[in-house]
Amino acid sequence: MAKRKVTQTIEEPVQAQEVVATAPSVPFWEKNPKIILYSLGAVAALLAGWWLYKTFVKEPQHKEAIAAMWRAELQFERDSFASALNGPAGGYEGFLSIADNYSGTPAGSAAAYYAGICYLQMGDMDNAIKYLEDSDVEGDVLPALRYGALGDAYSEKKDMDKALSNYEKAADASSNEVIASYFLKKLGLFYEYQNKPEEARKAYEKLRTDYPSQTSQDWREIEKYIYRNGGGK
Repeated sequence: MAKRKVTQTIEEPVQAQEVVATAPSVPFWEKNPKIILYSLGAVAALLAGWWLYKTFVKEPQHKEAIAAMWRAELQFERDSFASALNGPAGGYEGFLSIADNYSGTPAGSAAAYYAGICYLQMGDMDNAIKYLEDSDVEGDVLPALRYGALGDAYSEKKDMDKALSNYEKAADASSNEVIASYFLKKLGLFYEYQNKPEEARKAYEKLRTDYPSQTSQDWREIEKYIYRNGGGK
């Protein structure tokens, strides 16, 4: 499986000052349509591949599913999202076919997750939501990424209540320091955009308390986010 994206760092969806400066009529994520955690493909692709290998490699009846998923994942890693969805050249299955043929299995669920991310990248929010909600990924990372992707899809559809609900779930779904702190900060920024300073402050304070890291720029700067939302005044 390609690993070129694994080394990329997780980018902040928007700088703090952008939330303050952005007019309410132009959501900050619209100014940064490419900055989506799952677009990196890194953690999701790596962990999904490991998960599938662990689950199926010793079971001969699932070899076909693994081979099909592997080919589609290669296209996903190359940002060839349409090909990953519908099937790479050579007669290999794509995520849509795998999700249908292996519905109710870990392979089918992983394919549905991938299909949702592909649709998200292609700007088809309705299908992104459909397939992400149909997926049932497990672990300490993938569920958080799934909720975060749903939050992005709903925010693009201007359904802010559902977007907020999924961002909140994403922030609570993982104990992984990088993933949890990323979504806590994203949640705080979203609360700020929604003009909810108290909720934003609580998200930032949780980030500061639960995931202290002297080497993280986000953590070192979190005091100003807290102060901006009424903390320490």
